[in-house]
Amino acid sequence: MRALQARLGYEFKDKALLERALTHKSRGDGQPGFMHNERLEWLGDRVLGLMAAERLFHMYARAEEGELTRQFNAIVSGKNCAQAARELDLTHLVEVSRGLSADAVAESDSILGDAFEALMAALWLDGGRHAVEGLFELVWVSGQTPSSGSRNPKSALQEWAQKRGLSTPFYKVVERDGPDHAPRFVVEVKLGTLVARAQGSSKQNAERAAALALLKQGGLGV
Repeated sequence: MRALQARLGYEFKDKALLERALTHKSRGDGQPGFMHNERLEWLGDRVLGLMAAERLFHMYARAEEGELTRQFNAIVSGKNCAQAARELDLTHLVEVSRGLSADAVAESDSILGDAFEALMAALWLDGGRHAVEGLFELVWVSGQTPSSGSRNPKSALQEWAQKRGLSTPFYKVVERDGPDHAPRFVVEVKLGTLVARAQGSSKQNAERAAALALLKQGGLGV
């Protein structure tokens, strides 16, 4: 739990809240009144939905409702949340029934996705919006994968530029604010006459988000 909190950049005041977020219903083996993460998962789903909708609304000012919905569904999907949970290494932290193997948990998008959303809710309840920003950036980047198949928007943008003999995309941090446990970076990327900005909880996340915004803005194979 200490290692997870270090990765999150946040220390829980209510450790029981963190433990409950990582406790699957199966752990209780049907025991009445057993405290598990379903209620937190319900709240986390709404927190994620609100933050994703807000980000998309402001980032893609010209996008129609249908395009916003497509991107929204990709971000909040259980599969995307499960992938973010794996990147956060939650696989071995979720408490499940003794009848479920570690491999079964690792392959279960449902268990991991629910745990990720429950963790978002726990952070929200324990520390407010600032506490959950870093976790949101993780699922945001995971859900914004270009359709070209590259997992990294920066790589996709670099490859697109190279194929056309263009200069290397130039990234610059234009804003940096927020507390140490939940910083916010705004990065600007330029490629020829195209310019885009995006924000993230780290310089790297902001650069990836900016590269993706430029890919979508220019219709560059995304």
